[in-house]
Amino acid sequence: MTKDRLAGRTALVTGASRGIGAATAEALGAAGAHVIITARTAEELEGVEERIHAAGGTATIAPMDLTASESIARLAGAVAERWGKLDILVLNAAMLGTLTPVPQIDAKEFSKVLTLNLLANQAMIAAFDLLLRRSEDARLLAITSSVGTRPRAFWGAYAASKAALETLALSYADEVQKISNIRVALVDPGATATVMRTRAFPGEDPATIKQPGDVANAILALLERDFDTGHRLVVEKP
Repeated sequence: MTKDRLAGRTALVTGASRGIGAATAEALGAAGAHVIITARTAEELEGVEERIHAAGGTATIAPMDLTASESIARLAGAVAERWGKLDILVLNAAMLGTLTPVPQIDAKEFSKVLTLNLLANQAMIAAFDLLLRRSEDARLLAITSSVGTRPRAFWGAYAASKAALETLALSYADEVQKISNIRVALVDPGATATVMRTRAFPGEDPATIKQPGDVANAILALLERDFDTGHRLVVEKP
């Protein structure tokens, strides 16, 4: 993708302080988009912002807790006031939770997983729907997982949240397909060297699997073409 491919476009990436979110934000910035990056940790966001600026891009940090719906509403209001629209929304923020048999899932932790992985994403879609509709070529990407469609032992809580997210995103895609320029895609990164992956597979060598930058490059390639809404991208190892 050329430097100016996304020039003039505004993108928002959640969970952008590290891993796939950070790599995606940096790639979008390098392609010319102004990137709004959100996460709970301001210090890590500042590091991502500095790297975007060092590469010649522009970014705005928005430290926030996505589980607080009022924070999402405030962010949407600020984006509306400053830019008037949103062209790209990447719903990346998520938590793994404890890998455990379904009968042993802790109710309080499960509630946290669903709140961030599902309810916060619905709140994001609701808050930014109007701003996406104002874009001439809006894209909404939801980061998912293979366990959302192929359940695996001990992954029940996380898998359920991703299965629900997929249904939510695809329902939204169908709702706006004929009345807006919004196109929705699901992105399954597969095995990628992230903190979440290390927690799930502590003995795995990160060098043997995809890096966050590989996923970011695949996302950019997806944004570069005219995909049909409801598309599912499974990122393969380069």
